[in-house]
Amino acid sequence: MLMNKFLGVAEAAKEIDVSPDTIRRWEKKSLIKAKRDEHNYRVFNLTEIRRINRKLNNLSTKNNYRILKSRKKHNFTSIDLFAGAGGTALGLENAGFEHLMLNEFDKDAVATLKTNRPDWNVIHDDVANIDFSVYKGKVDLIEGGFPCQSFSYAGKSGGFDDVRGTLFFEFARAVKEARPKVAVGENVKGLLRHDGGKTLATMISLLESLKYKVSYKVLRSQYLDVPQKRERLIIIAIRKDIDSSIIFPKEKDYTVSVGEAIKDAPKAPGQTYSDKKKAIMKLVPPGGCWRDLPEKIQKSYMGKSYYLGGGKTGMARRLSWEEPSLTLTCGPAQKQTERCHPEETRPLNIREYARIQTFPDEWKFEGSVSSQYKQIGNAVPVNLGYYIGESAKAILAGSLDEKTMEVVDLESNEFRQLKLAIA
Repeated sequence: MLMNKFLGVAEAAKEIDVSPDTIRRWEKKSLIKAKRDEHNYRVFNLTEIRRINRKLNNLSTKNNYRILKSRKKHNFTSIDLFAGAGGTALGLENAGFEHLMLNEFDKDAVATLKTNRPDWNVIHDDVANIDFSVYKGKVDLIEGGFPCQSFSYAGKSGGFDDVRGTLFFEFARAVKEARPKVAVGENVKGLLRHDGGKTLATMISLLESLKYKVSYKVLRSQYLDVPQKRERLIIIAIRKDIDSSIIFPKEKDYTVSVGEAIKDAPKAPGQTYSDKKKAIMKLVPPGGCWRDLPEKIQKSYMGKSYYLGGGKTGMARRLSWEEPSLTLTCGPAQKQTERCHPEETRPLNIREYARIQTFPDEWKFEGSVSSQYKQIGNAVPVNLGYYIGESAKAILAGSLDEKTMEVVDLESNEFRQLKLAIA
C-alpha cells in the first residue's frame, strides 16, 4: 500500500505538493525522520510526511498530547537514584513499577517528591551514605540519571578505581551491592563523545565487570510522545544470568507540538521580561529567533555573541505552536536558551514548562519559582521515563512487542568500536 512506502525527497515532496527543500527543512527540525535505503539515499515514510503536513497546515484536529500509563499490572520493583523532581520515577510508576526507595540530595526536589507521593520511601541524603546491600534479592530495576560529572580516568583498567569519586561510581556501587536484574543509566548525549568515547567505554567496561551485559542508545524524546526535542543517552545493563535481550523503545512516526501540550495549560507563576526585553521579543514571530530582528537590534541585543560562529538559534527564541519545543533548560528566560511563549510575549510559565516535560497538572513543585524551573528543566520527561520502564518490563518479563520496541545488537560495529576505545 502506497501510504506505507518510503519515498525519496523529490517523490515525497511531489506526493504532498511541497518543495523538496520543505521536506529537508522538516527533517532538519526533527519533525520527521529519514532512513537510508539500500543505496544509502534518504527516504521518508509517506504516512509520516502527510501527517506533519496536515498538522502544520492546521488540517488535523487530533491532539496527540497525553501522559502515558500502562494498563497491565506487574510486581516489578525499582530503586530510583538522583530522582530530582520525579520525572523518571513517575514514568516508571506509570509503567507499573513499585519503588522500594528513591534518593535525592536537593531539599526542594525532596519536598516535591514527598508532597506528591507521601507513601514513597524518599531518602534525603548523599547517595554515598546509602547501603544498597539491604535490597539484594528484592529489587528488579535500579535506575539512575547520574549527574554529568566529567572524568577522564578511562584506559587505566582500574575498574572501580577509574571512576571512584564520581556519581557514576555511586550508581555502579548500587548495582554491585543490590544486584538488580536490570540497571538503567541516563545522561546527556554529549557523554557519547566525551574524551573520545573513552568515558562511556569505561562505564560500560565497569558494568560488564560486575557481570552485566550492556548496551546504549540515544533516545530522541520528540519521537516518544514528548513535545520537546530532548536527546538522552540511555545505558541498559542486564545481569548475565537473566536470559533476555537488551530492549529499547522504538521511535514513533509522529511528534507532539507545543500547541497540543500547552494551549489549555492552567495559569501559573513564571518569570517575566523587563520592558526593554519585552519590546525586543515582540518583534520575533512564532518559531523565530534573533535572525528575525532588525540588524541594529541584533547587534545591540546579542553583543559579542553576534560576531561569534554557530547558529545561536536559542537567542531571542520564540517557540512555534506547530513544532515540539527546543530542549528546556533551568529557566526559560536565559539569553542563550530563550523559551518565549508562541503567542504571548513572556517566558513559558511553570505549568507550561511542566506540560512540555509531560508532568501532570496535579504534580506540585516545591520551592521558589526559580527552583521549580530548575527542577522541571533538569528532569527526565515523564513519558520518556514511561518508555524506559516499558522496555525494562519487557526485559524482565522476557517479552517483546515489535511494534513499540526493538532489540539492540551487542555486536554492532559502533558498539564494538566503543569497547575498543579503552582496549
